[in-house]
Amino acid sequence: MYKVLIVEDSVFVKTALSNAISLMEECEIIDTIENAEMAEILCLRLKVDVIVMDICTKDDSSGLRSAANIKKLHPEIKIIISTSMPDYSFIKKAREAGCESFWYKNENTDELIGIIRKTLSGESIYPDASPVIRIGEITSDQLTPRELEVIKKLAEGRSYQEIADELYVSIDTVRQHTKTIYSKTGFHSNVQLISACIMSGLVLPGY
Repeated sequence: MYKVLIVEDSVFVKTALSNAISLMEECEIIDTIENAEMAEILCLRLKVDVIVMDICTKDDSSGLRSAANIKKLHPEIKIIISTSMPDYSFIKKAREAGCESFWYKNENTDELIGIIRKTLSGESIYPDASPVIRIGEITSDQLTPRELEVIKKLAEGRSYQEIADELYVSIDTVRQHTKTIYSKTGFHSNVQLISACIMSGLVLPGY
């Protein structure tokens, strides 16, 4: 019997996940919690085989960060990271954290059950890309990976010089990327751009 830990701060989603997983004959839910950091503690105390963990959890605790910490100490625990947010960086970060699989939350819990079973059998299940959303006058798939990086760092409060240093480019290159983003989206300031990107979930500072 596989021991399953659910980390989810939405009561509705937590209930749906619990009801679905409880029907799996091969799995037993050992706990449902709301904070990802608490999962790190429980993994030290309990036998856990698989974790279904939200990225954005209670008290702004990052499921991605906790997943990476858990995998360092317990590489045998399989982690399925989940989210309803379309932040473009989450798929890459989940892979870097060592998560076996990734699920974009929806009403089809049968899809999650399939992912759990495949993950337990040794497969790694990931979506091909993050959801496409509207940003100003374009859709998010019309932005290049580098433009998305610039937007993310602007949303995190970085200056143009800091972004240039972190991306190993010149400050003029950062300014040019920003101008191109303005041209594509129809926005005219960083405030307009970042507000729209955060509200849509394209970038989530801190995660």
